[in-house]
Amino acid sequence: MKKVFLSALLSISLMTANAQEPNIPMGGGMFGRPQNIDVKFDEYKAAPQDFDQERAGIAKGTVKLIEYQSESVGTVRKANVYLPPKYDAKKKYSVLYLLHGIGGDENEWYRDGGKPDIIMDNLYADGKVADMIVVMPNGRASKDDSRQGGFGSFAAFGEFDKDLIGSLIPYIEKNFSVYTDREHRAIAGLSMGGGQSLNFGLGHMDVFAYVGGFSSAPNTMRAAQLIPDVDKVKKENKLLWMVCGGADGLMNNSAQLKAFCDEKGIPCTLINYPDQGHNFVVWKYGLYNFAQLIFK
Repeated sequence: MKKVFLSALLSISLMTANAQEPNIPMGGGMFGRPQNIDVKFDEYKAAPQDFDQERAGIAKGTVKLIEYQSESVGTVRKANVYLPPKYDAKKKYSVLYLLHGIGGDENEWYRDGGKPDIIMDNLYADGKVADMIVVMPNGRASKDDSRQGGFGSFAAFGEFDKDLIGSLIPYIEKNFSVYTDREHRAIAGLSMGGGQSLNFGLGHMDVFAYVGGFSSAPNTMRAAQLIPDVDKVKKENKLLWMVCGGADGLMNNSAQLKAFCDEKGIPCTLINYPDQGHNFVVWKYGLYNFAQLIFK
């Protein structure tokens, strides 16, 4: 067992978009006090060195920018959709909804260093993933959903499930050849999007069967709120998978959920990525591993 200590982050300094999200203040207030958590991590296995590098001679997927009408927000919103190599409208595909952090938007994964298209292309080439499309929306459910919102848009992140479930998912199911049942839907995200994924995925198990959180932020609900019905989660959730950098002050958000799940006998994975902070090194690793485990 390993002790995980969460120290308060004292400043909100905006880092370069392609490196990491803004630091997020912790300790006290709405996020609770720093605390020691006794947690058992799952085994870390390094990804291949070239897992996120473009490879020649393999079939490539495409990324399409879509626009949809949001009923809850009352405006037209955008999302990027990764379609796998040789996408065929005559087939049915599963869907992974992949969420960004507080400093990003629908382009953060695709353009700011996440390389989801390259990672997925390589996994397809190696036969390591099930057929799926990846939807990368803007997780701020507000009329002004620009990156400039910062912490002022915190409430909009909390409201995104209404837009996601009420408008985006129906749009995807109408316009792409995808399955429409929970067993073929997954949700995962980085930082603020990791907290959203845990909140919305476990809060809407009738919609999502697979849930992933990468360096989940303080918007993550406490374990007892996320899982009020232990037996229901054991029965309905097919995968609860998390990763966080060992040097990331936000480890507590994932660790408290992992400790709760272990105590209650709920299958749950938490990987401590050695010596890494709050950055795309961890998040790309998260996508690489999570994508291989879903829809199988």
